[in-house]
Amino acid sequence: MTLSDPDLRNSFFVTHKKFQDNIRTNRDISKIFINFARKIKTNETMAKPSIPKGTRDFSPVEMAKRNYIFNTIREVFHLFGFQQIETPAMENLSTLMGKYGEEGDKLLFKILNSGDFLSEATDEELASRNTLKLASKLCEKGLRYDLTVPFARFVVMHRNEISFPFKRYQIQPVWRADRPQKGRYREFYQCDADVVGSDSLLNEVELILMTDEVFHRFGIRTCIKVNNRKILSGIAEIIGEPDKIVDITVAIDKLDKIGLEKVNEELREKNISEKAIALLQPIILLQGTNREKLQTLQSVLASSEIGMKGIEELTYILDKVENANLRATFEIDLTLARGLNYYTGAIFEVKALDVQIGSITGGGRYDNLTGVFGMPGVSGVGISYGADRIFDVLNQLDLYPKDSLQTTQILFVNFGKTEEEYCIACARQLRKEGIRTEIYPEASKMKKQMGYADGKQIPYVALAGENEIAAGKITVKNMSNGEQKLLSIDELIALFK
Repeated sequence: MTLSDPDLRNSFFVTHKKFQDNIRTNRDISKIFINFARKIKTNETMAKPSIPKGTRDFSPVEMAKRNYIFNTIREVFHLFGFQQIETPAMENLSTLMGKYGEEGDKLLFKILNSGDFLSEATDEELASRNTLKLASKLCEKGLRYDLTVPFARFVVMHRNEISFPFKRYQIQPVWRADRPQKGRYREFYQCDADVVGSDSLLNEVELILMTDEVFHRFGIRTCIKVNNRKILSGIAEIIGEPDKIVDITVAIDKLDKIGLEKVNEELREKNISEKAIALLQPIILLQGTNREKLQTLQSVLASSEIGMKGIEELTYILDKVENANLRATFEIDLTLARGLNYYTGAIFEVKALDVQIGSITGGGRYDNLTGVFGMPGVSGVGISYGADRIFDVLNQLDLYPKDSLQTTQILFVNFGKTEEEYCIACARQLRKEGIRTEIYPEASKMKKQMGYADGKQIPYVALAGENEIAAGKITVKNMSNGEQKLLSIDELIALFK
């Protein structure tokens, strides 16, 4: 039988047509499923945007709170004679590396070189997966870890343009590749104040007084803890481990976080002898008043020249602070180490007394920091306020003044073109007097405009219709109690003044 047979030929063409139709149908169904899957994927992507862990968005209300923090700190900085500067978000890695200790270097966010960033690395280096070695080949820049090292770089670069002692402040974000947790973020703001070009310990005293004023204005009860790196060096010396000062300070600085047993384990891992660890215990757990602690240290560190120098510096600071009537608690804490290599003298940290959170401020003396940038002999001391942690503390304690949110004070309801012109003129007069004023942008239903005022927690709503315009007045509604008054523009201004 062949295709020349009429019945077979008809059967073949019918079957072939059905086959083609099935293919076409299956292809269409396949397209539908593929498009549907794509749509689902697109919708999922659109429905679930995210931000990197350790970062945060801030709403208008939250930004108002943050600005209250920045403005309060800025006002106190100006009160103590500090001037503002800014430095770039990214610095050369050569500026940043080696300034924060081994642990700090690991937490630097490094930026891949532009263009073909792999061109400088050999196949062998890529195959070795040596992260630190590869980073030096692939990255020349990094996000700043703090504001102090960039400031030291700024001083060296602009040494001929500034007068010493130079008192500067910065309020800018910094980045650390740390493990995010409560009160610890990868992107956060610091508010730094530093003095360079002066060896005087009066600078340390001034920073403590300034810190006391900042937190008094916030209404946060604090404890200002202080220590001296020279005392820590003296302790390392008398326990027989002078070369292990960095390992010792990094470990004991974690006492509050991990406890004494874990600190001792870390000391053993750093090859600190059991004898040295035993000698260290009564020192880091020293109790008593500030004066009693200093007396004990004078006895313990009598054979250490550098240790005695630290005690002398701490005694000077304590004498001045005791006569200043601080509102904060002031405590000498020998476990305070501020695990950064560049501190050389007094170190301080601030804890909030009514909230469980890490330190909210810290700083210290760094006599040789500018030396690494080719400018030796310039002493500096500084302090850094953790704005994000202060934000969390103020939130938990509900300490924001009501007027700090800077919300709109009055909203003009929009009834139409004629009324809109009248409202624009009134709003202009209110704004000239510093009264935060809005006009609803369109003549929507009253319910919608009132809902807008409620949603933004605007305390007053102004209504100007035909009668008000004829009288040259405004009906003002108090949104909290519903009271309404017919006022002239001068009376309305007086209401807010």
